[in-house]
Amino acid sequence: MKDVALPIAAINIISYMKSMVSVAFLGRLGPLELAGGALAIGFTNITGYSVLSGLALGMEPISSQAYGSHNFALLSSTLRRAVLMLLLVSAPIAVLWLHLLPILLLLQQDPSVASVAAQYCLFSLPDLIANSLLQPIRIHLRSQGNPQPLMYSSLLSSLLHLPLTYFLTKTLGVPGVSVAAFATNFNTLLFILAYMVITKTSADHKSEHLYDALPSKDTSSLKSGWGPLIKLALPSCLAVCLEWWWYELMTLASGYLSNPRVSLAASAIVIQTTSLMPVPPAAGAMGLAAAGSCIALRGATLGREAWGRVFTDDTEVLKLTKTVLPIIGLCELANCPQTTGCGVLRGSARPSTGAAINFYSFYVVGAPVALLLAFVFNLGFVGLCIGLLTAQITCAALIGVVTWRTNWHKEAMKATDLVGRGEEENEEVVKMVKEEGSITVAGRGGSGQFLEEASGAGDVEGGGR
Repeated sequence: MKDVALPIAAINIISYMKSMVSVAFLGRLGPLELAGGALAIGFTNITGYSVLSGLALGMEPISSQAYGSHNFALLSSTLRRAVLMLLLVSAPIAVLWLHLLPILLLLQQDPSVASVAAQYCLFSLPDLIANSLLQPIRIHLRSQGNPQPLMYSSLLSSLLHLPLTYFLTKTLGVPGVSVAAFATNFNTLLFILAYMVITKTSADHKSEHLYDALPSKDTSSLKSGWGPLIKLALPSCLAVCLEWWWYELMTLASGYLSNPRVSLAASAIVIQTTSLMPVPPAAGAMGLAAAGSCIALRGATLGREAWGRVFTDDTEVLKLTKTVLPIIGLCELANCPQTTGCGVLRGSARPSTGAAINFYSFYVVGAPVALLLAFVFNLGFVGLCIGLLTAQITCAALIGVVTWRTNWHKEAMKATDLVGRGEEENEEVVKMVKEEGSITVAGRGGSGQFLEEASGAGDVEGGGR
């Protein structure tokens, strides 16, 4: 567990630190820049990053189960298809980002804040290409229990991110923050490419699978086999988007409160806080997740003032942030079983179930509570955060019930149907499952690997924001 969970946790922390650095530099530019940046981040998450992240998750059950059944041809072709799918989807997203300013003005957002947001979004366009490559590669490596290459590559690129952001922000202002963000992602890709070249001649078979997935003249694998990937990608995308969109719609709703500059700036800090908190739950099993959640609650309660000052010195923003951070800490207690349970649903190829749970929790329960408290009972941004807490509790309860009632014998059979029986070893595992009626199977057969993947959770871009 630790060989996979700890590197995944490290990757999520590194990714979060990059995002935190960007928001912190926006805050240092001024309250207007922080508010505009928060609005832009919300829009790009809603329309872009959530879609790419969700679609990429569709390859997770196929890749993990293909690796378990030693079907390495399917493993590599799934990565190629996922990258191509994300690049194609990025085209209409880019068009939407280019028209952010008129969209925000149509939504009656503050013109000065909308102008900053549009500027930030314009310079983030290259990041769509970077994410279209990084998201599938991350899942590809994680499915093989080999997240170390991405961890080291992310670490190296993040070490360059702080000085790069400082220099570009001083030079370009708000656009410099965007440029630094996508430049860091491309640096990560370059480091992964260097790793692939170096390990090509080694005995690392996992590296070979990644190298074999590079584009080649043989495009036969891209002409067929799209059905299973799309069938899983669409509901996976919906499940991720429903949760991500709720967070970002909370940011948009903040723009309609009595003091939008303060509430938008506070929402940016809250979003960054919620991005960090799911790191331990997303990395491993329930015990590690619960411990991380308790630490997060304690930190959000006792260290709220110091945490707020990392992003801004504005008195009004700090006051509002200190008020809502304990509520966000309570959200994390519910997010612990939710994030782990979502990993179970993804690993067992049940993204439609996750999408249904997210829709009911965040939109049937959470959204009405949030809007009622914020605008009818005049609790403002505090009301929006209480609505989030309600949604998280509901989601955790529903996922817990679904996981408890799962028929693992049936899920093991479904895994075999999804990727086929790559080797005799896979058939032996299935035979053991049938004879013993148990899912505790040793070895690396398809069902065995599938069950290992199903018992762990995914990364923060799914449950996280």
